[in-house]
Amino acid sequence: MLDGAALTLTTVNLSAPDPGELARFYQRLLGWEITEEEPDWVLMRDPAGGVGLAFQTESPYARPTWPAGPGDQQMMMHLEIRVADLASAAAHAVECGATRAEFQPQADVLVHLDPAGHPFCLYLD
Repeated sequence: MLDGAALTLTTVNLSAPDPGELARFYQRLLGWEITEEEPDWVLMRDPAGGVGLAFQTESPYARPTWPAGPGDQQMMMHLEIRVADLASAAAHAVECGATRAEFQPQADVLVHLDPAGHPFCLYLD
C-alpha cells in the first residue's frame, strides 16, 4: 500500500546515439508532436493522453541485438503498438524508417527495429 502517495507513470525514455533523429522517427510513425527538444533530450506526448516517449543521448550507445544471443547487447525494453491492420502498419513503419526484424516469433505480431535498433512490436487490435 502506498499510504496516500500518488504515483503516475508519465514517460518512457529510450536511449539513442541521436535523440532528435529517433524522436522524429517516432513522430512520423505515431503522428505525435515533439513537445520539448534539447540537444541531448527530446519529449513527445500522446495527444490522446497517457504515457509519453522521451529520447536521451546515451554515450557510448550499444545497439541491441534482436534476438539476443550469448554475449550480445540485450534489449532493455520494447514498445508494443496496437494496430487495426497489420500489413498496412508494417508498411507504414518501414516507410518511416523502421526495419522489419528477420526473426518473427509470432504470426499475429510483427517485430520491427527503429533506427537506433530498439525492437517494437506491431500487433492486431
